[in-house]
Amino acid sequence: MELLGAIGWPVLDRIPIGPLKISPHGIGIAIGYLLGSWWMLREGRKRGLQEDHVGTILVWALVGAIVGARLFYVIGHFSEFESFGDMLAIWRGGISLIGGIVGAMMAAYPLMRRYGYRFLQVMDSAALGLAFGIAFGRIGDLIIGDHIGKKTSFFLGFQYQGGDLAGYTCLGEGVGQTCTTTLADNTQQVISYGEVVHQTALYDMLIAIGLFLFLFWLNKKPRREGVLIMSFAIWYGAGRVITDFLRVDKTWFGLTGSQWTSIAAIVLSLWTLYRYSRRPARETVPGTDDAEPPTTTFTPPAAPAG
Repeated sequence: MELLGAIGWPVLDRIPIGPLKISPHGIGIAIGYLLGSWWMLREGRKRGLQEDHVGTILVWALVGAIVGARLFYVIGHFSEFESFGDMLAIWRGGISLIGGIVGAMMAAYPLMRRYGYRFLQVMDSAALGLAFGIAFGRIGDLIIGDHIGKKTSFFLGFQYQGGDLAGYTCLGEGVGQTCTTTLADNTQQVISYGEVVHQTALYDMLIAIGLFLFLFWLNKKPRREGVLIMSFAIWYGAGRVITDFLRVDKTWFGLTGSQWTSIAAIVLSLWTLYRYSRRPARETVPGTDDAEPPTTTFTPPAAPAG
């Protein structure tokens, strides 16, 4: 048990490249977004989306993701900022993945309407890419030691082995290094070299990998429009509700902001799926924004002969 509980590595908060110091976190997010975009282009073609339209949607979604990710974090940690300039200083760290997803959808929705696409038609095209992008992007979190949680003896716990932890003030070097952060109740959490804590970014990456594999399997057969993105919301939302209990973060009425947002997404998705089950699907004209989505807009291509 001791050996299994010692998964760990020295964290690296910056990669020096000449006079610049690049964050592995930012690199992971950027590559994750590019890979997720590739999946959306691939799936969008199968669902009647034009590539140039998808490209434009992705550009505006990126802008919305950046704004939403920072905005949700600022709202959740408002008391930690001393000025409006501090709120804008995103390069210092502090973003919300859930906020980024919400911001991306809000920024992209007007373009979906302009191009005549249905919301669920576009979001089904994005579902696989979202899961894949999250899984890859979490690599950056692991490198910098972000999203670590409470102390634990869990076999997948993360053993701190030195380096500057994200969100902590770290002093000393080697076996004598300690890192301190102030919690929402103004108490302090201190993590010393060799201690084991929950690494919720690792759990989140495993959840996203499992979700991607599930969606990949689900996508092999015709599905009613919206099933993929709602499956994403239910699976990933449930994972965030669970793992956020292990995080060290601010709460409102016992839950984090991400948990409340995830619960809302889960409830809405389950209600919509239930509504689908009670009402037979009817056909719609492709490319229109009809109120009732068709049974499916995607039929996987047949395997080549031989």
